[in-house]
Amino acid sequence: MNRRSVRPAGVLRLPARGLPAVLALLVASLVACQGPTPPPAPQTATPAGGATPSSSASATSTAGAGSTAQTKGAAQQGDAAKPAGTPRHIFVINLENKGYGDTWGDNSPAPYLSGTLRKKGVLLKNYYGIAHNSLPNYLAQISGQRPNDSTELDCHTYTEFNATGTDADGTLQGDGCVYPEDTQTVAGQLAAQGKTWKGYMEDMPRPCEHPVLGEADNHVKATPEEQYSTHHNPFVYFRSITSSPDCARNVVDLSALKDDLKSVDTTPNLAYITPNLCHDGHDGTCADGSEGGLGTADSWLREQVPAILSAPAFKQDGMLVITFDEAEGDASGPSGSDAGVPAGGTAGGRVGALVLSPFAAAGTSSDRPYNHYSLLATIEDFFHLPRLGLAGDPGVRTFGDDVYRNES
Repeated sequence: MNRRSVRPAGVLRLPARGLPAVLALLVASLVACQGPTPPPAPQTATPAGGATPSSSASATSTAGAGSTAQTKGAAQQGDAAKPAGTPRHIFVINLENKGYGDTWGDNSPAPYLSGTLRKKGVLLKNYYGIAHNSLPNYLAQISGQRPNDSTELDCHTYTEFNATGTDADGTLQGDGCVYPEDTQTVAGQLAAQGKTWKGYMEDMPRPCEHPVLGEADNHVKATPEEQYSTHHNPFVYFRSITSSPDCARNVVDLSALKDDLKSVDTTPNLAYITPNLCHDGHDGTCADGSEGGLGTADSWLREQVPAILSAPAFKQDGMLVITFDEAEGDASGPSGSDAGVPAGGTAGGRVGALVLSPFAAAGTSSDRPYNHYSLLATIEDFFHLPRLGLAGDPGVRTFGDDVYRNES
């Protein structure tokens, strides 16, 4: 007897076409019910300052809406997660003779440095010069040597250093300008490790320009034709450099920097950059009659710094430090054994320093005490080099988690 099957509404009636046909029909029906494929998740945001996170450290937690809200809040305050890493291409720019208040205060005549760049970096509020006049500060940054009577007078005569011994920190005792061949510098340390370095000196007449030993330095003050200054070029005060072919290859005019920045391979591990006597803010009125001072230095930074920040080497693993050799006149910082006094002293006055790096938290600041010996020690630690001179004092602090906030 035939019975008519009763099929409830909404139930798919399977045609008698065999099992493969049935399965195909079922799959098609399920796909149609699911709707379109959702779009891919958005990429992790680029950290403040324009740095791109490394693949090993750029993962963002997706543990819930609360976590996402906290991440957004941190990013707005400049504390977003930073990619872990160590700078391997260091750029140092020294400007001249300006105290902290002039440069970083509310009425600073340097709005690019104190405003635009300040938002991209970490301001070291208690960074100090170590002496007056200029030369001892530059020498400290690459060798860790102490000031002496001749260097404090900027070595207007290019005299040989007369060593009488060494102190507990390994710095030479004595007086003079040109250090013996066995006096080490961070340049020599880097070269010995197969790393590279260059000094870029604006307006230097020829590579490795320096006076004849025992004679007067004719590049102390600017002229309308030439505004290079020997005593802002620390490399030529070390026989270990001037007696080597490396000096002519590596102590060069600033114009060479443009091509060197084009690739990671051509960018030195240490690029030490010195503007001329007009562009460093040293002279209020420049030798050619143009306006000088901090405003002119700021305009020079506006021309030079973007090329560094956009360079492949900086984006990969760079650090740019912009600071001043010393404050005006005889200004000095705190003294004694106070916790706010960095080892090596503050006799050059409070100048501040700005650190920019893909690994640093943009728009932040640090109150920790630092000086030029701290900068040298930081560079040496990055490359696992022994610390030279006063950079090796146990009390010297290096840039730490106040600058490189590798939070995850």
